[in-house]
Amino acid sequence: MIRGFFEAFGRDPEGIWAAPGRLNIIGEFTDYNDGFVLPMAIDAVTTAAVARRRDDVIRVSSSGAPATTTPLASSRICNLTPGNTASWSSYAFGVVWAMTEAGHAIGGVDVFIESKVPIGAGLSSSAALECALGLALRDLFASTISLQDLALLCQRAENAYVGVPCGIMDQTASLCCTAGHAIEFDTRSGEIEQVDFDLSAAGLELLVIDTQVRHQLATSAYGDRRSACELAAKAIGVKALRDATLADLDKIPDDVVRRRARHVITENERVLSVAALLRSRRFIEVGPILSAAHQSLKDDFEVSCAELDLAVDIATHAGAFGARMIGGGFGGCVIALIRSEDQRTIERSVTAAFASNGFTPPRIFGALAAPGARRVR
Repeated sequence: MIRGFFEAFGRDPEGIWAAPGRLNIIGEFTDYNDGFVLPMAIDAVTTAAVARRRDDVIRVSSSGAPATTTPLASSRICNLTPGNTASWSSYAFGVVWAMTEAGHAIGGVDVFIESKVPIGAGLSSSAALECALGLALRDLFASTISLQDLALLCQRAENAYVGVPCGIMDQTASLCCTAGHAIEFDTRSGEIEQVDFDLSAAGLELLVIDTQVRHQLATSAYGDRRSACELAAKAIGVKALRDATLADLDKIPDDVVRRRARHVITENERVLSVAALLRSRRFIEVGPILSAAHQSLKDDFEVSCAELDLAVDIATHAGAFGARMIGGGFGGCVIALIRSEDQRTIERSVTAAFASNGFTPPRIFGALAAPGARRVR
């Protein structure tokens, strides 16, 4: 990391900050509906090596920059404009822009990014980048910003600068999660509760099945789903679907919009049910709720795909207590709640099924509840 920074900028960084990707146990597409979510941080992180400059220029380089783009992007801070760039660097520029727009005196910086969070896998690689850099800028320039306020600024960077209409869950999870815990997060009130999620003590594991099918949220149907939720709330007459009940669905004339709303309403109920089970350490009972969530995402929200459905079906038949897709959909990952002793059997079954169907071999690994963003050097 230090070598990469030196090769890009000819000097050493002042510090290195890391922020994790996140895995959402339950609560998909509820965050932008003022609902409840239950994510945890994972041990795959994005790191940002940063050093201040004496001017107002931000320069950004990355070990993972696509070969088709320039390895070094730069701009004067005063020239940062939403929508002004479509490259990977827009996520970094957006954080600087959002913090500056909020009134924080952010100066010029050199930034080198390195990431171990798979891109497009539903593990929120974009939020990890934003939060690693955001935490660095907070520590170097604006130390009074709380972690939750910083999450809001990083979300604004992605919404307004990059143009992806994500909710607040990803950034909050990356910044606020702690090791061995998930967070029960009320996205309306901002209330966060750390919930114990030590599966290993119970002989259990959360298995991640990366289908290797990649999506781009900015160009997927993510925005269409959000618009449908807004239409549903308007038809029902509530501020957000957080306030709706299943009895309200009859007020929605359009069948597609009605099904989108049904997913969000039932998903909020699933989050609260899973959080209660975790507090009682009734982990195995979470499995069927995960499977019910996948069925809702597949049928009502229509964001699944053949690879995701196959991974869920095979993992469940091979011994998982339950499984579901995570993230924005149309690819990415599935999580499965399993006995640790069954991991190899399930891995072999899923891999064989993917081969039989002509799919790209999946990447399969266990996930632990890891710490949130922090300075590492």
